[in-house]
Amino acid sequence: MRQVYLDYVATTPVLPKVLEAMLPYFKDAYGNAQSLHDWGDKAREAVGNARGKVADLIGGGAEEIIFTASGTESNNFAIKGLAMAQQAKGKHIVVSAIEHFSVLHSARTLEKWGFELTEVPVDKYGVVDPKDVAKKMRKDTVLVSIMHANNEVGTIQPIKEIANVVKKTGAIFHTDAVASAGSIPINVKELGVDALSLAANQFYGPKGVGALWLKKGVRIIPFLDGGVQEEGRRAGTENVPAIAGLSKAAELAKAEMAARAKRFSALRDKLITELPKRIEHVTVTGHPTQRLPGHASFCVEFIEGEAMLMLLNSQGIAVSSGSACTSRALKASHVLIAMGIPHEIAQGSLLFSFGLDNTEEDVDYVLETMPPIVDRLRQMSPLYAKFMKEKAKGGKK
Repeated sequence: MRQVYLDYVATTPVLPKVLEAMLPYFKDAYGNAQSLHDWGDKAREAVGNARGKVADLIGGGAEEIIFTASGTESNNFAIKGLAMAQQAKGKHIVVSAIEHFSVLHSARTLEKWGFELTEVPVDKYGVVDPKDVAKKMRKDTVLVSIMHANNEVGTIQPIKEIANVVKKTGAIFHTDAVASAGSIPINVKELGVDALSLAANQFYGPKGVGALWLKKGVRIIPFLDGGVQEEGRRAGTENVPAIAGLSKAAELAKAEMAARAKRFSALRDKLITELPKRIEHVTVTGHPTQRLPGHASFCVEFIEGEAMLMLLNSQGIAVSSGSACTSRALKASHVLIAMGIPHEIAQGSLLFSFGLDNTEEDVDYVLETMPPIVDRLRQMSPLYAKFMKEKAKGGKK
């Protein structure tokens, strides 16, 4: 059976060159980067070099990079740490309705700590209007967080324009770039943000390592206490092998970004164009042009995303679904609901994300395999049966 991995938005494999860069720090140069001896020197040098490579990927300064254990930690650190550092000025924070849960849940935790949270809506493509951000800003607004690109529908936000709005109020502006860093060009100075989150496993680095870029001079409250690592901002022995992997992945991502984007976009566009031709009642979600290069997302009416996901998996195709199955109910994606997509349609969400191992033949395989799967599931769907019955009645009239 053909094996087709189309879930690169969930994680990417570690490239051979990245693994090669990591290996010395597991066995030979295994010292603690804080130790004052030769073993520590080698580890410390690797961490320092990595700081420069990661900063270079996003146009920041090496001294502005704080290493973390994941994109989720980076987001938690940014939202809680930045808000707490600014609370003397105010306790109002603003986020978009489609943020990753690591941002939304952090913001809601701050509500429990006495902060006030306002969510900004999005349009049908998942785009945040800078004017809507302006309407939500107040004198006591101290932090705004709008993601650079959405991981579920691929929409890229007008961050530079939003930053111009935020800066007029003096609030701190954070962007979650976990889905975009390493995939599309980013320059933090041009964007005008104060903090940016990223994760290595989104661009062929290892899992378990991320970074928070923090503009020089911006205050943040650490939420991990212990040692003096990361200039006292994030305690804990540095994960040197993972940091070395992040460094190499960042270097490769910058060098290969244009070529990767061209290749992924071609595969994405073919799937977005052809799938709705093969299957009726399929809607493309996300912005038609301002979207991540390797990202194609859809809603298939009358059936559930998890059912499609499982049957596609049985045919060797790995994808994601925006809906989440719980023990009590099937919950639609908060992103799709915020975009105005009805619950019953949002249940049938599917996300295809492309990577370096994918070919045009993989897209062809999906186009051949998916229609009969959808047809099979619709034959078992009471929603589809009701639709066809009503359609038949309408035809008789």
